Amino acid sequence: MLIGVPKEVKTHEYRVGLTPGSVREIVHHGHEVVVETGAGTGIGFEDASYEAVGARILPGRTEVFAAAELIVKVKEPQPQEAAALREGQVLFTYLHLAADRVLAEALVRSGVIAIAYETVTDPRGGLPLLAPMSEVAGRMAVQVGAHCLEKEQGGIGVLPGGVPGVPAAKVVILGGGVSGTNAARMAMGMEAYVTVIDRSLPRLYELDLQFGAQLHTLFSTMENIEHEVSAADLVIGAVLIPGAAAPKLVSRALVRAMKPGAVVVDISIDQGGCFETSRPTTHAAPTYVEEDVVHYCVTNMPGAVARTSTVALNNATLPYVLALADHGWQQALREDPHLRNGLNICRGRITHPAVAHDLELLFTPPEEILARA
Repeated sequence: MLIGVPKEVKTHEYRVGLTPGSVREIVHHGHEVVVETGAGTGIGFEDASYEAVGARILPGRTEVFAAAELIVKVKEPQPQEAAALREGQVLFTYLHLAADRVLAEALVRSGVIAIAYETVTDPRGGLPLLAPMSEVAGRMAVQVGAHCLEKEQGGIGVLPGGVPGVPAAKVVILGGGVSGTNAARMAMGMEAYVTVIDRSLPRLYELDLQFGAQLHTLFSTMENIEHEVSAADLVIGAVLIPGAAAPKLVSRALVRAMKPGAVVVDISIDQGGCFETSRPTTHAAPTYVEEDVVHYCVTNMPGAVARTSTVALNNATLPYVLALADHGWQQALREDPHLRNGLNICRGRITHPAVAHDLELLFTPPEEILARA
């Protein structure tokens, strides 16, 4: 199979779909790889390092998209990329379609086979291709939240860990999954007062066993959310429903009730955000103030630490890329129900139930598509 790696075009996005090490593995399996010139330069993966392991360097995005049977990316296609996709081509990347009807419709029109990292599952019900970036985003959320709390950034001027004789900042994390757990770990490391709110009692039990009395846990109810969020210095939104839009757990009225200068970091923004006041931002302009509260809602947070993120993502995605290349997308999806869960759009049909539900479009089971393929 001929696999293409284009340069990411989203604002301040330096991650790349495949590292030179991953390309070496793919070439060893007998496949061809073409890489757009400069695709990895921003994080130290020069064109020469790709050529050294067997890749061909092409001069632009147009050539890569035209040549490749399988496109491996990081972020969802931007308009100019979606326009370059063709019928029967396989796209493997993050998509987050439940929050982006325009992109979903463009992919439907293209006839592409679009497999989303964020809805691939594992035998334990986890999301193995989302987890690495959730780990990064969770850890980053506390880092950027602490920065935004500084007075010159518009924050209230609170040090997360306080100092002797001065109380620590109150950090509230909505969601105890991978990103929420990593956020809690970092916040506790800063010696903040940390509370995690989640709707799963088994998950809260696991967090209690993992962190003990250092972490405070609460069951997710409207009352608990209102009480904790209104008193918080930093609130991190880390809720996720696989493939679906994030629920709006924090209303505008509740944001208005927060302290002036408090900070919200919405990790869920790729899926639409869990604060009513959230709207997507970029690394070029990451924050805005709404209801006297600083909002950080960057849609590609891990792109700020692009080299770490790229390597972590490739560790997870490489086996799936090899499966698609070695067996072809039809056989790979037939053989692996967890990879099949990643199929969001196929030849003009929406094939993920949560995406179809949130976009109010017709759902076609992937098994039906594969039976005809």
